[in-house]
Amino acid sequence: MNFFPAQANTLNDILRWRRDVRHFRTDLVADCAIDRLRAAMDLAPSVGNSRPWRVMQVKDQTLRDQVQDIFESCNREAATAYDEATRAEYVRLKLAGLRAAPVHLAVFTDTAPIEGRGLGRRTMPETLQFSTVMAIHTLWLAARAENIGLGWVSILAPAAIHALLGAPDSWIFTGYLCLGYAEFADDRPLLHRTGWQCDIPTQWTER
Repeated sequence: MNFFPAQANTLNDILRWRRDVRHFRTDLVADCAIDRLRAAMDLAPSVGNSRPWRVMQVKDQTLRDQVQDIFESCNREAATAYDEATRAEYVRLKLAGLRAAPVHLAVFTDTAPIEGRGLGRRTMPETLQFSTVMAIHTLWLAARAENIGLGWVSILAPAAIHALLGAPDSWIFTGYLCLGYAEFADDRPLLHRTGWQCDIPTQWTER
């Protein structure tokens, strides 16, 4: 299938306006929208067509509260790695939207999927996790096209999340995602707006 410039421009807009959302409204996301996002993940590429991503939608409030507790503990520990001046900047950052986001997704990677029969991952088994990240990115872009915000919470203890959610031993925790409608629109990413760090160009060399 050939695409036209207008479609390429739309994709560029989605890429340019993708944001890691931390401020969410509490409005519910319709089940039909969640179904479309799930279908978008089905389109993601994977090594050997292994499709190793496993998604748990966390609806239980007690579990959500425990995830919040794990985040707060890890965040306090992370703050100690900075000097006093930088620590003050760090604690001012809003690094998760766990409390308000209506949809919570815990994403795992199955390290021993039957699908794919090992194709393409014998020498680089980490490509299974790479595939899951590709699926997350596909979900992220699809969500943005639906005007649904997504925030990736990375300040978590993987073993604690794995145990809390009762994931199988063959699964590796890859990411915890918050989804919902953004509380406000801003043309600058959070870390730019707060002065933490701006983008640097992709390092692209030739040999």
